Amino acid sequence: MPSFHELGLSEDIVRAVSEQGYTSPTPIQQQAIPAVIQGGDLLAGAQTGTGKTAGFTLPVLQRLLSQPNGPSDKTSRRPIRVLVLTPTRELAAQVQESVALYSKYLPLNSGVIFGGVGINPQIKLLKQGVDVLVATPGRLLDHHQQGTIDLRHIEILILDEADRMLDMGFIHDIKKVLAILPPKRQNLLFSATFSDDIKALADRLLNSPAMIEVARRNSTVEVIAQKIHPVDRDKKHPLLAHLIKSQQWSQVLVFTRTKHGANRLVEQLGKESITAMAIHGNKSQSARTKALSEFKDGSLSVLVATDIAARGIDIDQLPHVVNYDLPNVPEDYVHRIGRTGRAGASGEAVSLVCVDEFKLLADIEKFIKRQIPQEIIDGFIPDPNAKAQPIQLRSFEGRNHPGNGQRKARPAGSNKAQAAKAPTRHETAGRPQQPKPRNSNLLGGKSAGPRRSGSRGNG
Repeated sequence: MPSFHELGLSEDIVRAVSEQGYTSPTPIQQQAIPAVIQGGDLLAGAQTGTGKTAGFTLPVLQRLLSQPNGPSDKTSRRPIRVLVLTPTRELAAQVQESVALYSKYLPLNSGVIFGGVGINPQIKLLKQGVDVLVATPGRLLDHHQQGTIDLRHIEILILDEADRMLDMGFIHDIKKVLAILPPKRQNLLFSATFSDDIKALADRLLNSPAMIEVARRNSTVEVIAQKIHPVDRDKKHPLLAHLIKSQQWSQVLVFTRTKHGANRLVEQLGKESITAMAIHGNKSQSARTKALSEFKDGSLSVLVATDIAARGIDIDQLPHVVNYDLPNVPEDYVHRIGRTGRAGASGEAVSLVCVDEFKLLADIEKFIKRQIPQEIIDGFIPDPNAKAQPIQLRSFEGRNHPGNGQRKARPAGSNKAQAAKAPTRHETAGRPQQPKPRNSNLLGGKSAGPRRSGSRGNG
């Protein structure tokens, strides 16, 4: 296995990496670092927890270092040379943190901009200039429209978690960003899956790219122990409290389908003397930052999240993920459980499944090509006569929601708002007509019952 230095990284970069406790590159880093340093475009398939952030951050810093184009110190004004686009502000903050850590000993600086917070400090940051800018698409376009950002000198564009950006409806914004960037640049696209939409975007964006795929497409991480607990829908929160207490879980990430469900679960766990906090699109930036910080440092043991809000949660040793509600889309199950079992560590993914969700479970098992072991917990045996109820679709936390780093709707008195007679995509994105699930059969069809297990942990 080559060392970081042997991959072409400078001593100062390797020194910063070593200080973070990393001694050898992951598979994605072994392939991506040399490819990016060579200067060509890259299409990389890498799921969460594979080390992909360092896979593009380290070689990009090396390229900037090898081709100086600005002041030799961190304080003088400089042009933006690298742009990293991410789907959510949590992920943007996480990427910026990595850039800052790895460039610690370099004469390079970085910054991050996203929505949901004041724009004036960001304007000040951009006036000072940064080498590497991490941004969410909506806030980036806001700055461009206000003339507070100069993107004429971009040398490298990185789309991180491109599949999620497309899921959230960012394709039009991405096209707008591409139109204002210099045509001659290096492009890097990272995605957990290679859907037809991703392939279409890659064809539009990339020029003869190198292609890297470090894990089988849409595969679940092998080191993650997956388990299903069948339970009645009204017994889910008592069962979760029972598992947390009886198994002494000290750090668990819990996924709910909706924002309201996340809030309700936090209240229910509180009544069981279990302290939990929720993060989702309706939470303020300060509340989300506080919850994430306390969860990462271990002072908060239970974090309840919706799918989109959880993007950017990057914890190497997260031991437990719980699907309180199964996701409507099978791919999201893979994204969720991928939050544990990182960096070679073991992890456990537990799903609490009621009769309403048997069809969703069948779709997930078909997608991952395996049956998940089931275990019925004593005291929580499901009612065999329970009938399924329609499943509430997850809340759409995508475009134009101020909680996710996108733009708020313009005030009615603004010139641009007055000029727009017909509703725009930005105005309609938050309306009740939610996007259809990618699998049209998710909510229909004949339900399959759970497989009863006679012994603990057997499938």
